[in-house]
Amino acid sequence: MPYTRMHHDVDPKESILKELGDISGIEVFNTHVLIATYVRPNKTKSGIHLTDKYVEEDKYQGKVGLVVKKGPLAFVDEEQDWFKGVEVNVNDWVFYRPSDGWSMNVHGIQCRVLRDIDIRGRVPAPDAVW
Repeated sequence: MPYTRMHHDVDPKESILKELGDISGIEVFNTHVLIATYVRPNKTKSGIHLTDKYVEEDKYQGKVGLVVKKGPLAFVDEEQDWFKGVEVNVNDWVFYRPSDGWSMNVHGIQCRVLRDIDIRGRVPAPDAVW
């Protein structure tokens, strides 16, 4: 996994999707995006152990997440002002400001609903940024 700073026993994307389970019944409207929040494991690649406080804080202050659902108008811009050349898809890792999203729990996974314009960028791996 590129850019990873944390020790992952399991691929974080696979883990989130497995724990999230079937979300086919969840519908996201308009320009909104449902993002599963990335929660760091408690051990870095270099062997440093993070306290439970840091890990727990990621649930509410995490800045990176996995796109798991998109509304039908998300990232659609008829005038090409906002999203020219940008395509964000389900299973992309993205970063955002936590205060921009509405926090919710879906099947035990901490998630956020954000407007498409509140997603600031994409990263190749969830711990590429802190």
